[in-house]
Amino acid sequence: MKILLAVDGSTYTKKMLAYLTTHDEVFGADNDFTLFTVQSPLPPRARAAVGKDIADGYYADEAEKITAPVVKFLQRHGMNPKVVHKVGSAGEMIAKGAEAGKFDLVMMGSHGHSALGNLVMGSVATQVLAHCKVPVLLVR
Repeated sequence: MKILLAVDGSTYTKKMLAYLTTHDEVFGADNDFTLFTVQSPLPPRARAAVGKDIADGYYADEAEKITAPVVKFLQRHGMNPKVVHKVGSAGEMIAKGAEAGKFDLVMMGSHGHSALGNLVMGSVATQVLAHCKVPVLLVR
C-alpha cells in the first residue's frame, strides 16, 4: 500500500506515528511511506525582501526540523520513508499531493476540535477530508 503520512511535528503527529508503528498487521514495513509536510508561505513583502533563495532555504530548513525526527523514528521501526515538503495551504496541499502521487491512503493526526471549533479556527483535517478523493485515516 502507498501511504502518505501528513506530519507537522505536533503531539497529534506523534500519536499518529505511535498508532502506525503499533499496528504492524496493517502498516508493516512492506508498505511504501511518504512523509508530507507543508510550510505556510512567508508574507509577500518578506519573501520579496529576503529573495527567493533565502525563502526557499527557510522552507527547507523548517521542513527538515519536522521530518528529520520522524524519519529516524520510522527507520528504527524498519520503515524507510520518502520525504516531500511543500509551501501553501496545508489542507489543500495534502489533498493535492495525495491525488497527484496516487496514494492509497492518507494518515494524519487530528486535534479533534468540535464542530464549533472547526468553524472558528478551521482545521487542516477538515480541509483534507473536504478536498481529498483518497481515503483518509485520522488518528486522535
